[in-house]
This record gives sequence, C-alpha cells and structure tokens, in this order.
Amino acid sequence: MDGAENAEVEFKSAKGGLPESFWESFSSFANTNGGIIVLGIKEKNGKFIPDGLTSEQITTYKKRFWDCAHNKEKVSATMLTERDVIEGDTDGNKFLAFRIPRASYDIRPVYLTRNPFGNTFKRNHEGDYHCTDNEVREMFADAHHISMPFDNQILPHYSLEDIDRASLKGYRQRFVLRKENHPWNELDDMTFLNKIGAYRVDRETGDEGFTRAGILMFGKTESITDQSCTPWYFVDYQEKLSDDPRLRWSDRIYPDGTWEANLYQFFYKVYAKLSQTLPVPFMLDGITRIEETSAHIAIREALVNTLVHCSYSEQGNLVIIRERDKIIMRNPGRMLISVEDFYTGSHSLCRNPILQKIFMLLGFGEKAGSGADYIVKGWQDSQWGCPQIEETVQPDTVLLTLNIEEVAKNTPDASSKQQIKQDVEDQNGISRPKSVPSLSQVCPKLSQACPKLEQQHIEKSGKVLISMLEKAQTILKLMNLVDEKNRSRFRQQILNPLIESELVEPTIKDIPNSPKQTYRLTERGQKLLEM
Repeated sequence: MDGAENAEVEFKSAKGGLPESFWESFSSFANTNGGIIVLGIKEKNGKFIPDGLTSEQITTYKKRFWDCAHNKEKVSATMLTERDVIEGDTDGNKFLAFRIPRASYDIRPVYLTRNPFGNTFKRNHEGDYHCTDNEVREMFADAHHISMPFDNQILPHYSLEDIDRASLKGYRQRFVLRKENHPWNELDDMTFLNKIGAYRVDRETGDEGFTRAGILMFGKTESITDQSCTPWYFVDYQEKLSDDPRLRWSDRIYPDGTWEANLYQFFYKVYAKLSQTLPVPFMLDGITRIEETSAHIAIREALVNTLVHCSYSEQGNLVIIRERDKIIMRNPGRMLISVEDFYTGSHSLCRNPILQKIFMLLGFGEKAGSGADYIVKGWQDSQWGCPQIEETVQPDTVLLTLNIEEVAKNTPDASSKQQIKQDVEDQNGISRPKSVPSLSQVCPKLSQACPKLEQQHIEKSGKVLISMLEKAQTILKLMNLVDEKNRSRFRQQILNPLIESELVEPTIKDIPNSPKQTYRLTERGQKLLEM
C-alpha cells in the first residue's frame, strides 16, 4: 500500500495492541477538520504497508475502542457511530479504520482525561500537536457562544463619548434611506442604539451599557482597542495593483490615526475600493443602468461575512487583500460550521450575531444560510470559478480566496465554460480537438450505457463525465458543476447510477466515504467519451 500520511489520514501500527497515540489523533481530528485513523498499517522504508492484524485482534480493538470512547476518564466525547468503524482487507491483510468526524462547535474541545488543559490536540499538516491554553479557552468560548455571544457582552464604563458620532449618523441616514417610514427613525440616538443591539440592559443583573458589538461597529479607535474591549483588533485593507515592484502596496486602509477604524467605516471604505476595481461592466434592466451586479453583491456579502464571523478575541489581523488576479479575505478564528456546510448554505451560525443584525438592518449579510449562495453565484455568473475557503491552525485562521479573470484550470466552472464554448463551435462548424466531446455527442450514448439514469438527469451526468477527462474530481466540485446543493440527491440521481454502470469509480475504494475521496472515469467511461 503506497501512500503517505496527510492532514486527513493517520496510519498506525497496532500489532502490539491499540496504540495510546490513537487517542491523541482522535482528539486532533475531532478538533480540526475530521479524518481517518487506520490501524494495522506500519511505516517501512518510507512506505506504509500492512502489519497483518488477525480477526481476533480486530474484534479486541473494536471492543476496547467502544469501552474507552464512552469513558469520560479517557475522552470527553465521541461522535462516532457503528458505521464509522470499518473493517477492511487489502491483499489478505486486515486493517481497522475509524472515520472521525469534525466535532460540532458545541462539543469542542474534545480532550483526553477530565482535564482539557494539556490534553487537547489539533491537527497541523501531518501531525498532532498539543493545543495551547488559549486555544482551549477559545474552543470553550465558541461552545457557549449562543448563550453568551462575545459581541453581546456589556462593556462597563463605556458611554456616548466612546462612539464616533459621524459613524452613527451615517448609519442612521442609510437606515432612513432603506426604511423611510420605520418608527425607529424618530427615536433619539440612545434608544435607537438599544433597538439595534449596540446598547442593552441585562434584565437578570440590572447591568446596562454598550455591547461589544456597538463599540466595534461605531466606536472610536482607542475605545475599540482598549483592554476591556478587543485589544488585538486591527483591520487592514491592502491593494497590490501597481506595476512598480518597489511599491509594497498601491493603496492601504488601516488604523493610521486619520479616521475612526470601526467596522462601519472600514466596511464602506473597503467595499468602495473593491467595487471600483472589480472588472465587470454595469448591467441594464431595460434602459435602466444597474450599478450593482451579482459580482458586486458577492463581494459585499463576502466582506460582511468576514466581519461578522471574525474572532475578535484572538490575536491576528483581519486582512482584505486586493491583487490583480484575486481578492483574499482573512480573519482570525475558526468556522463554527464545516467548509462543506458553508458551500451548501444549509446552516446559519454566526460568531457575532449582534454585528450580523446591525448589518442586516441595512440589507447586508444573510442570516438564512444563503450568504454563501450569493458569493458563489456572483463568481460563477462572472465565470471566475468557485470561491475557495479554507481553515488553518497555529494560528486559527479562515481564508476566503476569490479568483478574478484567471480561472484555475480543471475547476467545475472552467469545465462548464469550455463545454459551452465547444457546443457553440459545433453549431457553427468550427473544428476543435476530437478528444473533448460535446454534450450533444455524449448524451445519446450515455442514455444507452446507463439505463438507470432518468432522462432529466442525462445532461447533468454528461457534464460530470466530461469534467473527469482531465483529472479525478471531488463530489463538491461535481455538485457545483451541475448546480446541485443536496449531496444525497446528487448521489442518488447522478453519481450512483454512473458508478453502478461502471462509467465512474471512486479513487479510494477501500474507504468510500474518505474525506480525500475523488471520482474518475473507468476504462468503460473513457471509451464512451471517445469520438
């Protein structure tokens, strides 16, 4: 078995018993992005080969695992079910695989023994590492964020003197333009701030004051960075569009003392810069010019998403970078949902719900889980590919990359765009390479080769096959290609019929649900696409 460990798979020899390091990897996968632990594989001369487990050992290890998994003295939580523990066989050599899901935010941290400090692990590149005490505290804070959101906490000894009046005035003017007859327009500033969540009264304790969200949104710079609010706060926009190599930035917006660096000011300054440099023309609705295209909406939603999901209690800058071929948005902290859930738009879980509410009152930032939909749609409408989001650790960071103009090859969108181009060429008699068939050529053959496919799914299935000509594809990329957001439905209607007809196969056959799983054409599938 050739291969290598990576951030999602850990091989462990278990000839001498269930290794103690198993539980460290269990904790690290649960606290990071999930993964697979394979027992019965050892490393020799740089290769990973079976070390020959017996059926008796497999049975013993499974019992030992379940005994420990439900023992709080061993591990704080287990997310596994029976189907996540998989017995396998490769060339007559048995192994035991454990599929460890990413723990939900309210379960993290997953730690060993009863003491989380010093016994909590995360995964970085190819290894497990001990979490610092601060990392553990951040996970506990995320776990309790619904009952005690960081941005809804009352800050003592703050007053209207800490509010930038120009920012508050600007917000209220925009609120009036959006909701001209709203009753809040007649309220004084303090009552208005209370209505939107920037100021509140705690009915249980009687405490009242500005919330952290109110100061972050409208506060003066020194009030925001005060030790009692968010001492690590630093927002930074970096524009790198100059041809002069001596210039590090062609423009930059950061707290330089010339403006109050609250989120309201930062949002409008940065959105103006990004929208001005976006290489998309205006659109027409009849004869009326529409200034804001779906790409502009995507930028706006992505920017709000970055601001309301940032972990302002952690060290690290919130950075927006505009380069010639991409926009990068980076914020401290981890996502409270998985990357997959972000793309499907099926969950809405915000780290800073009061900030989200304040932006929503101006029509920005979606709460119903569709913000990601707007981001993806805006980029796909412009044929720039699918936005890429990733998480890193040490330090915890979320990175959103929006490619512009230069769409990476082999993405679903590039494949779809190429397919449209080919169909147009066919209709106009333009020659093109014979190795890349058109949908009009593939669909009739596919109907015969895959009788289980329903007629309405033939065209989408053809796109799926064509996208695999260059390389194997992940299920997420295939779903994006055919604009399908429901994974189960995609499997049932398209992927499974193609697999059952032996046109497509998984690349990791021993572990069908591996996080690294991709799908490729079989020899039969390749022959079907030959013209």
